[in-house]
Amino acid sequence: MKQPTVEALNRLRKRIHIVIEGTDTRLGKLFDIVLLIAILASVAVVMLDSVLYMRLQYGTIFYYAEWFFTILFTIEYALRLFSAPNRFRYVFSFFGVVDLLSVLPSYLSLMFVGVQYLIVIRILRILRIFRVLKLKAYMQQAGFLASALKTSQQKITVFFLSLVLLVTIFGSVIYVVEGPENGFTSIPLSIYWAIVTMTTVGYGDLSPKTPLGQTIASMVMITGYSIIAVPTGIFTSELARNMRPQLNPVTCPNCGKFGHAVGAVFCDRCGHALHV
Repeated sequence: MKQPTVEALNRLRKRIHIVIEGTDTRLGKLFDIVLLIAILASVAVVMLDSVLYMRLQYGTIFYYAEWFFTILFTIEYALRLFSAPNRFRYVFSFFGVVDLLSVLPSYLSLMFVGVQYLIVIRILRILRIFRVLKLKAYMQQAGFLASALKTSQQKITVFFLSLVLLVTIFGSVIYVVEGPENGFTSIPLSIYWAIVTMTTVGYGDLSPKTPLGQTIASMVMITGYSIIAVPTGIFTSELARNMRPQLNPVTCPNCGKFGHAVGAVFCDRCGHALHV
């Protein structure tokens, strides 16, 4: 039997790539739909297996179902790797990493008990539905969010560093005021109390007993309410800026309006010709 030639392998890779990555063909759509159903079913199996009475009654079924989906996704990953035009780029892409992590927990569970529940990371693969349904508008909105996060990264980083310094100071002060006799046995534990109090979570496992300590706790609570909206405001401001349409810095010689759409030759307020 003759060995397959390089041309035959390339043709096979292209055909598999069209089926796996293409959504315009019947086989491509069928592949994506079956894949999405398999992803949802595998995640449901893992979740049900974590329920004790379900595991006691259907544990064997769940075990074989998990391995069925694992082998299925392993074959799919191998086919994606085989047919990828740039294998290195696929392996280190977002979906490439997620595809790999979706099958690793099952194999690691052979050595480490409980790791198989990390299979729920497969739910990230459901993001492929945006590509299957061609919801480009949603992907564009996600791009706005990612861009806003990137542009506000420095501001939010400075804010969180300031917050870390603040809770460290409050934690140290409450440790000195309350002391081990009131449950504040160390500065790290006191910082934990400051974080819980400032974020208004309030577990109640630690609470100041002295009047001065309660006064400091009140200050921490008020400070928490004051700064809790800061990162939201930063992100919202950057999001609004990124979603604002791009304008040319052109002033209308007739009405004086500054800023017009890219490529505009007439003012959108008065209709006068612009000197672009």
